Amino acid sequence: MSGLTIELAGLTPGVNHVRLEAAPTEVGLDPAEWSGPVRADLTVEKNGERVAVRGTLSSTASVECVRCLKSFPMPVSTPINVFAERAGTGPRREEQELERDRYMAFHDGRRLDLGEEAHDALLLEVPMAPRCREDCRGLCPRCGADLNEGPCGCSVIT
Repeated sequence: MSGLTIELAGLTPGVNHVRLEAAPTEVGLDPAEWSGPVRADLTVEKNGERVAVRGTLSSTASVECVRCLKSFPMPVSTPINVFAERAGTGPRREEQELERDRYMAFHDGRRLDLGEEAHDALLLEVPMAPRCREDCRGLCPRCGADLNEGPCGCSVIT
């Protein structure tokens, strides 16, 4: 169980608002790459054994700028949508296929763990080529000086 587990027994039928917080390690994220907690601000709609979860996940990733190679914190926020039914309400083969294909999650009637979904959603939101700022000038290709701090003084061959 991760820290992003919804206690279904404590929810009323209909719409509920839930806020959860977990350490990065609780959702399978490397604490060296994720600083601060993972926060979830969720709207949970409970209808019998069916649960629909919609909301936002947020945390801070420690990334390296692709231009100047400096590490910097990058706030990450992403939507999350999970639909879940109680395990055992349908044929087991069908449940396995739906869960494998990520169409549906299953819960035990007491708890719904969102750790895996949060892990995947946050990782997918981090850009492949992060920049510390939009106008980052990067490093001099000749001497390696940080051009954000000013001209390097060497004569760059064009």
